[in-house]
Amino acid sequence: MSTHQYLTAAARIGKFAGKILAHAVCEEILAKMGTQISMPKNVSDTIIFRRWLPYGATATSGNSQNRFYQDGNGDRGNVVVQQHQTQDGATPLPESITPVDIPAVMQQYSCLYGWTDKTADLFEDDIPAQMKIQVGERVAYVNELKIYGELRAGTNQYYGGTGTSIGTVNGPITLGMVRKIVANLDANHAKPINKMLASSKDYGTTPVRMGYAVYIHSNLSPDVRDMPGFEDSSKYASGTPFPGELGKVEDFRFIKHPDMPPLQNAGAAVGATGLQSTSGSLIDVYPFIVLALDAFGQVSLRGESALKPTFLPTGQKDKADVFGQRGYAGTLWWKAVVRQNEGWMAIGNVGVKVLA
Repeated sequence: MSTHQYLTAAARIGKFAGKILAHAVCEEILAKMGTQISMPKNVSDTIIFRRWLPYGATATSGNSQNRFYQDGNGDRGNVVVQQHQTQDGATPLPESITPVDIPAVMQQYSCLYGWTDKTADLFEDDIPAQMKIQVGERVAYVNELKIYGELRAGTNQYYGGTGTSIGTVNGPITLGMVRKIVANLDANHAKPINKMLASSKDYGTTPVRMGYAVYIHSNLSPDVRDMPGFEDSSKYASGTPFPGELGKVEDFRFIKHPDMPPLQNAGAAVGATGLQSTSGSLIDVYPFIVLALDAFGQVSLRGESALKPTFLPTGQKDKADVFGQRGYAGTLWWKAVVRQNEGWMAIGNVGVKVLA
């Protein structure tokens, strides 16, 4: 009797998933922030993020949910202290705390590449190998746009120049504007960011130089560099820069990102503003995003279980492809993003100065 054992070849899918993750993680910028949630299977398509209102806050708006005591009667500090004075032997009435629940619905995304046996057998370039790389890059790109779109819709909106809406934006990003935004975050008890998601497929975090993260389109870089007190990230004495970090001004960490699409021809008339316009008549508006710690949450692309990859090389024959002439590479994945605390983030809308 033969003693040979029939061994199953190692699955190619595992290496393929690893390749996707390597490229997806490599391209993450916005996805390095936010509360990270791992969604288990067979639970629901909805995730509930929960936080608790501090004492005296109300759920009216993002700017009322984080301020401990709202009172318009002058010396409110003294009012709060008096409310907490306790008489000898008197037990205060018990109070409760109020949750704020923010739901996020999971959505499924996919991408798929295909090739033929001619491509695999005769072309000098390894096209399927490059498609594997591009699957990972597309996953990262779609996730970044998903996060950007969700954050850009935040309720704390600011406008460049004398603008009061997108259509009236008529000024560039300035240090004064960023200071104004961060002053509101400070009033909401926001905390500067001191960690980011590690550059791996796991859920670890990496400490970074503390500060508020300001995400800008790459085209805003010259205007940021012109700010007084700008320090290039290459000159930091200590602390790990964020991916894509341009530099800092005061406690503001500026991170450039080419995948934050502007709103073309959406602002005020160009006139004598010196700001860029695609059409030459109306200003192109560039949103930028200021984040504090735990401002938003996401189901992060981490771990091979987050992907449902497909890699079908040519040569696999079945009734749908009797000669095995077609190959495919792609993946399915789930993603959800939610603004957890409107008071801990803000969106600025500005123009960009025309380069001389």
